Amino acid sequence: MRIGLLTDGGYPYATGESRLWCDRLVRGLPQHEFDLFALSRSADQEQQGWVRLPDHVERVRTAPMWTHEEDARHTGRPRGLTGRLATGLGRSYGRRDRRRFAAHVTALVGAVCAGTETGPGSGGAAAEAAAGRFTDGLYGLAELAREQGGLHHALRSETTVRIVESACRAPGTGRTVHAATVPDYLAFVAGLERALRPLSVDWYEEDGLGAVDLCHAVSGGASALPGLLAKRFFGVPLLVTEHGVPLRAHYLAAPEARRGAPVRALLANFHGALASEVYRQAALITPGNTHVRRWQERFGADRSKLRTVYPGMEAERFGAVGESDDGGGPGTLVWIGRIEPAKDLIALLHAFAEVRGSEPDARLRIFGAPVTGGEGDAYLAQCRALAAQLFPDEATDAHAVGDNPVTFEGIGGPEVPDLAEAYAAGGVVVLSSVVEGFPISLVEAMFCGRATVSTDVGAVVEVVGGTGLVVPPRNPRALADACVALLRDPERRARLGAAARARALELFTVEQNLAAFRGVYLDLAGHAPARWATPPGPRGPGGPPRPFATPPEAHVLDAQLAEPAAAGISAATSPGVHAGAGTGASRVPSWAVGAYGGRAGVGGAGGGDA
Repeated sequence: MRIGLLTDGGYPYATGESRLWCDRLVRGLPQHEFDLFALSRSADQEQQGWVRLPDHVERVRTAPMWTHEEDARHTGRPRGLTGRLATGLGRSYGRRDRRRFAAHVTALVGAVCAGTETGPGSGGAAAEAAAGRFTDGLYGLAELAREQGGLHHALRSETTVRIVESACRAPGTGRTVHAATVPDYLAFVAGLERALRPLSVDWYEEDGLGAVDLCHAVSGGASALPGLLAKRFFGVPLLVTEHGVPLRAHYLAAPEARRGAPVRALLANFHGALASEVYRQAALITPGNTHVRRWQERFGADRSKLRTVYPGMEAERFGAVGESDDGGGPGTLVWIGRIEPAKDLIALLHAFAEVRGSEPDARLRIFGAPVTGGEGDAYLAQCRALAAQLFPDEATDAHAVGDNPVTFEGIGGPEVPDLAEAYAAGGVVVLSSVVEGFPISLVEAMFCGRATVSTDVGAVVEVVGGTGLVVPPRNPRALADACVALLRDPERRARLGAAARARALELFTVEQNLAAFRGVYLDLAGHAPARWATPPGPRGPGGPPRPFATPPEAHVLDAQLAEPAAAGISAATSPGVHAGAGTGASRVPSWAVGAYGGRAGVGGAGGGDA
């Protein structure tokens, strides 16, 4: 099959989210062809370049979701609109198109304003009517963008601002939105235009997204929008994978953006309505854990479409530590991650002060770096200052280990050359977060055979199971008590560590992830309706049905291909058999060759390597 992989701010770029998981997925399924459709988030990300792509990645098409004007606010670059986004945007709409644009924006914004009262996924006639208006407006704008080349200037026009003002003041609108002012209208219009930029990319063609057999969006939100339109315009099935909760990220980011309450309410409802439409239209949804699954169900995802698939992680890099009998520093706690407020290192430091009261020889080693930006550096400085205050008689230099009870360290030096060595440095690994999605550091600690103490946030309980201690977040005393209990009981630490490693190897490896998606792709392809080589139109029913653009078994070496007669197949009665064009390969029907092994042999889908 040909898979259209839809990404947002990640793969194939060298920086960004989900790039490692996507790379493992693509490399682990070489029997499929992949077309990458990637949205970039900054000029810096594009300048960092791509990761090295495998040979079965057929095409890569990219589009920026940023403008030089926005980027200049952070980097000082000259202002101006990026060329790829600007295509067609300077063209003035005719009278008919202006009326179409206004009608579509009115429907979409009206639904967003009405939804601030009903809420996405709330059900009822009012919510269904709002959802209908939202989709009418969304797809109407998509069709207009496809015809006219883009929506950037139109969405930022005075017409849009006036429509937003009218919708916010309409009868029945909630008090929060009704209180919006002109700056709120402008801020919401700017946010709406950024969110709808995927409508203006040039991917919606027969040789673009129309040429793939399946769209796989690796997150909700912006990356799923092209998948929605591929289904709308070409009937391509949509698969949505979410390892985190994009909606939660929008809610958490809104106060930091210093937006007023009306803007936060409007943007939150827009993203909620978009997520609900994505879940409705998706053929299958694969949440990365039950925590994500609950969010998806809250916003209308049909349970019959949900299939939990844990993200695969490389266990081999932690194998030496996990199989070693060395239990690490018996009196040492280890914390590993990005240093940011959501990780609540402040609570961890207060908890460790109580640990030291019970276990004077205990140590805490913090491995990590601040997130990019001034806020991360400020939070690290705050944590250092608190450590110096709590332990005034002992220094807290960044790399000095010595007798210091708390150290802030990096990974890559002579003492701790890699991540596995950081986990090996302690007997107990601690996670103190107040917000967490899928806790990667916990899984890595489990691969290393380490006992863990974690806060009950996100998917922590689901990941840890019964192999670690879990305490409430923002509770330093409970965190301290759990750490002391494990520090004083080496046998219990060893039992929990062994159980944790066994659980991680069973559930969270790359192999189980790839096996799951092999089955998902086959299942979706098997249930997808046949597509037409030439779409039906007013002049006729279209060309012959085409189950796949490129079946997974399409390329079979001539030396491996059995004679049709030997398999009971007649070339005259098997129209799917024909010579590959200049590739030394032959095309055979899907049912004549194992789906995954790539070798000739009679059998259906079950003949492959399931």
